[in-house]
Amino acid sequence: MADIILTPNAAKRVAAIAAKQGKPAMLRLSVEGGGCSGFQYRFGLAESIEADDVMAEESGVKLVVDSVSLDLVRGSAVDFVESLGGSAFQVTNPNAASGCGCGSSFSV
Repeated sequence: MADIILTPNAAKRVAAIAAKQGKPAMLRLSVEGGGCSGFQYRFGLAESIEADDVMAEESGVKLVVDSVSLDLVRGSAVDFVESLGGSAFQVTNPNAASGCGCGSSFSV
């Protein structure tokens, strides 16, 4: 099983954002303490790959996760979802014991 997966839909969105900003098509996912359930996901474009990063690739787009965050999201899939409530990157995390309504935080 892959450590982490970037879906084709998410890869397409990262490529579009990176092209607009003139940056590499590389999304960084990190996990921070806080949020309504204990941990929250943070997304941002990455400039480089660090020594302790794990990387997934889809359609030439890279997803990088640091080793500490990876312990909390191993086996997850990062997708880009558009709905009436808005559009956002979404993490399907098999390690999360519970989540919150907004989908941006979780507990283990």
